[in-house]
Amino acid sequence: MSRVDPLSDALTNIKNHETASKRVCLIRPASKLLGEVLRVMQEKEYISTYEFIDDGRDGMYKINLLGKINSCQAIKPRYAVSKNDFEKYEKRYLPSKDVGTLIVTTPKGVLTHRDAKKNLSGGRLIAFVF
Repeated sequence: MSRVDPLSDALTNIKNHETASKRVCLIRPASKLLGEVLRVMQEKEYISTYEFIDDGRDGMYKINLLGKINSCQAIKPRYAVSKNDFEKYEKRYLPSKDVGTLIVTTPKGVLTHRDAKKNLSGGRLIAFVF
């Protein structure tokens, strides 16, 4: 498995486990960014719970799945988006209006595109999930 983009590997792993109807997914290596993405996914109820397991090396996340994810993927390249340009990327990555979530890193932390719009902040697109 490539370790060029751990976030992309992790989201692909989650999607594969969802497709196979698994209830638990282990992801390594763990990272702070992945933890923040999982937090957003949990807030939006795409995953049930997740926990960090310190194995003495890179660490890993144990994720309890709900079976609600149709697709989740990292967005590459990580486009910079101003606060007014989210609609263009919603049309590109999400299946329809009000379905799915773009995950964005902003100066205020990792947020959904809707929260970033409310906070009037732009950022960089890192992933989508629906």
